[in-house]
Order: sequence, then C-alpha cells, then structure tokens
Amino acid sequence: MTAISYRNTKTTLPNWVPTLHNDQPRGIAYETDTHFVHFYGIDFGFWVISTGLTVTEKKNGTLIEWVKRVFGAEDIQQSNNRIGYTVEAVWRPGLYYEKELLDGLKISKTDQRSSEQALRLFIERLDELLLYIEPDTNGLKTYSHKTRELLILSCTEVENNWKQYMRIAGAIPINNRDFTTKDYVKLSALLYLPEFQVSLRPYTNIPSIRPFLGWNSSSPTQSLGWYSAYNKTKHDRNSHFAEATLDHCIQSIAANLVMYCVRFSPFPLVNASNTLSSLIKQLFVIDLFDCSSKSFYIPHIKLPNNIREDLWCGDTKNFVEPWEVSPLNL
Repeated sequence: MTAISYRNTKTTLPNWVPTLHNDQPRGIAYETDTHFVHFYGIDFGFWVISTGLTVTEKKNGTLIEWVKRVFGAEDIQQSNNRIGYTVEAVWRPGLYYEKELLDGLKISKTDQRSSEQALRLFIERLDELLLYIEPDTNGLKTYSHKTRELLILSCTEVENNWKQYMRIAGAIPINNRDFTTKDYVKLSALLYLPEFQVSLRPYTNIPSIRPFLGWNSSSPTQSLGWYSAYNKTKHDRNSHFAEATLDHCIQSIAANLVMYCVRFSPFPLVNASNTLSSLIKQLFVIDLFDCSSKSFYIPHIKLPNNIREDLWCGDTKNFVEPWEVSPLNL
C-alpha cells in the first residue's frame, strides 16, 4: 500500500468544528480494501501525525477524489515510505508513543541513557558559561580554555554518533581505514539533518541554528563551520585558539541535540520529567523546519470488522499494527 500527503483547506466532518483544518493543516491518507483512511497532522514543532484524529469512510470513487472532497486537499504528494514501515535508527514524524519508538527505531535503552548523560554534561557546562558570558554579538565571539574544552568534548560526541550510524548501516570507510567527514557527510540527507532547527529560548536575539544546513560532499569538513573550528583548535591551539568561541560551542551542542532526536526521537527530551528535560526546555526550542511530509512514517491501521461505513473521526491508536523496520542503507 502507498499513501499520499497533502494540505487540508476545509473541514466537512459531521458535528466537528469547521476550523479543525486550521489547527491540523496536514493530512496523510491511504486506502484499504474497503475504506479510505486519513490522519490529521500539524505543520510546526515536530509535525506530529495524530492517530487520535483518524478519519475513515467506505470507499466510493478514488482516494484523490475523496481527500479533495472531504478535506479540500491541496499540494498532494506521493509518500516515499510504505505504510507501516520505518527505517532503523531514523526518526520521522509518525512515531510518537514510547513502545513504537522502541520497536520502530530499534532503540537500546542503554544507548539512550548514555546519550542523555553526554547531553546533560554538555548542557550543564553551557548553562554555567552563560552565567558569565552574555551571548550577544560580542559575547558569541568570546573564547577561552573552557569554551575550547567544551567544543572538543561536544564535537567528539557528534563524531561518536556519526560512527554509530556507520556501524548500523554496515558501511566501509572510503579509505578502508577510518571514517572521515567524506564518509559522514552521506548521513546528511539520509537522516534529514538539515531540517532540524534549534533556538536558544532565553536569547531571542540569537538567530535559530540549523547546525547541518549546507553540509556538502565537496567540502565535508569546512562546510560545517563549528566542526571545522573544532578540528583547527584541537590540533593547533596556538594558531587557532580563537576558533573555540562560545558561538561554535552552542552550534556543536545543537548538533548533538539533532543527532539525539534522529536516533531516539525528540520526545524524551521535551516530554520527560527529569533534570535533562528541564534543562533543555529551559534553554532550547527544537523543531523541524520546512520538512517534507513525503518522508513521514505512516501508521498501518487494522480496521475492525465492524468499522462504520459513514464519514467519522475517532482514535485508532489501539489499532496500529506493529511497525516493520527496514535496514539503514547508505
């Protein structure tokens, strides 16, 4: 089965407020042997697809005709993913609840806790630096042994995450020795890294950060300014001490947040009640910027035998089939 995604422009559901499409402007739909199925979704934050807002109706005509008639569908696109399938270790909207995250991403709780400990360390150190350095235009250029230490630690963790993905994909280094950014840059599109955006919540004067935007294979190290700075100051502090700026520290920590979100989803960082989540919600806003709904995962709903034939909307969370996981291939 294949699915389509689109933008909702009207609401025709019986007994529902006629402005539902304003709050839930995204739609994903497919057809079963007997019914059309539609999920509502949002177009901000983490672009959540809601099985709690599932619309079904007995088939009559084509799927395209149905979504246009019922939802005023515009910008209709064919989904890239099969219904009910995920890619190992790559989170996309469509996965939300803890069990489906564990199953659909093949998450190890041990790996997750280890990543969270590293994040907590970086963010606590950044939080302490921000007590002494104001991140305005001048403060962002500040550098010291403390910022250099944080930049090296943070970028080393990014490299560790990249290497994990290479192992998951069973990749072989281009030079047959060690992985380099010539290998790692392949992850950019595969993991949708440029879509992730990080903002500093208390400092609205600082533009939002997209730490992987512009990463390219023609200059796989230099096209990541924060990572290039790390390489320079790590190998030659005397010549490149000034590269270890507060700005590059913040960008590298944003990169770590992105890598965590891809591997484990963003929801443990924003929904949990623990010290790490509190720190992140205090300092950061994470969201997806201009992402393509064609790449989202589509829940496979097993409709009950007594499913209604008329147009209705309800919660189908308990009818979602187990996710099938495809291997990650470079």
